[in-house]
Amino acid sequence: MSEKFTGTVKWFNAQKGYGFIAREDGPDVFVHYSAITSGGYRELVENEQVEFEIVEGPKGLQAANVIRTGS
Repeated sequence: MSEKFTGTVKWFNAQKGYGFIAREDGPDVFVHYSAITSGGYRELVENEQVEFEIVEGPKGLQAANVIRTGS
């Protein structure tokens, strides 16, 4: 089982389908819309609180299994 991290959405461009999450302790993490685990249209809102796992992507660390934890 992967370690869970918490953070805040730094920015997310719904048209391009990606953005970044600011971690509480560590560098910002890239997030792609396909990593968001919610039904319907998958997007994140700036300053939204999220929980996620970190995986190694083709260009570095990226978020996986992103779950909204608050607003």
